[in-house]
Amino acid sequence: MKKRKSRQLIKFKQITNYLIFMGPSILMFTALFLIPLAGEILYSFTDWDGVSPQFSLVGLYNYVRTIKDGTYWSSMWFTLKFSFFVVVISNLLAFVWAYILARDIPLRNFWRALIYVPRIIGGVILGFLWRFIFQNVFVQFGRWSGIAWFSQNWFTTPESSFWALVIVMTWTLSGYLMIIYGAGFASIPSDYIEVARIDGASPLQILFKITIPMLTATITRCLFIAINWAMLLYDTNISLTNGNPFRSSEGVTMNIYATAFKSDQMAFGAAKSVIFILIVGAISFGQFALTSRKEVEL
Repeated sequence: MKKRKSRQLIKFKQITNYLIFMGPSILMFTALFLIPLAGEILYSFTDWDGVSPQFSLVGLYNYVRTIKDGTYWSSMWFTLKFSFFVVVISNLLAFVWAYILARDIPLRNFWRALIYVPRIIGGVILGFLWRFIFQNVFVQFGRWSGIAWFSQNWFTTPESSFWALVIVMTWTLSGYLMIIYGAGFASIPSDYIEVARIDGASPLQILFKITIPMLTATITRCLFIAINWAMLLYDTNISLTNGNPFRSSEGVTMNIYATAFKSDQMAFGAAKSVIFILIVGAISFGQFALTSRKEVEL
């Protein structure tokens, strides 16, 4: 009887600890994500304009409109292409920086802080700051150096607007990912590296045969973070290019916002958002499932 009461008491304490430590997070996740998501799915089957207190069910009408909406799929293609380059370049840069700064070099913490600083700047401010750099600093440098690539008008062609966004997002994201990669490098036991050096392995062999396999878990998480941040970009997009020229640099989030709030078609925008959530979820969890299979336990 005493053992049974003791087990019940232990179980009660465990449940209490879970509620204390996880309860607020679960509550916030439910209030800020699950409930709005449920409402969004509900409204996507209606004709609500976001203002009127009355609406009626229209079934799959908004989803059919979304499938036929060329501007939505153009913005989707732009977002996918933009995300691909940002994810690849930012992760490569972050890995290289973390690899260099994992060594005992002068002012190592200073360089880490300097590379991380862009993440502190807000997205809207970041966009306006880089807009000034592209339109003034880059142009003046291009004229001085004679490099036409710098002196171009960055926001008058779809190609230049695209690469301007890629540059800014990569510059912002790579510093944050560098911190995660740095933690991954620090978690690798030094014994493995020392043994490999004693056996005569070159730095490249150590990198590709030991370091990268042991960083697979870190790479998985960095890819997951980069994919989500790149695909959900909105604030920097609107402050840097505002979708110009002619909506050619408009991301999906901008397209959804314009539909729901600027055109007062909340239900139509909700349907677009639901489809976008499904696409982001499929890509993110597909990547996570694919790369997590190659993780190596330390």
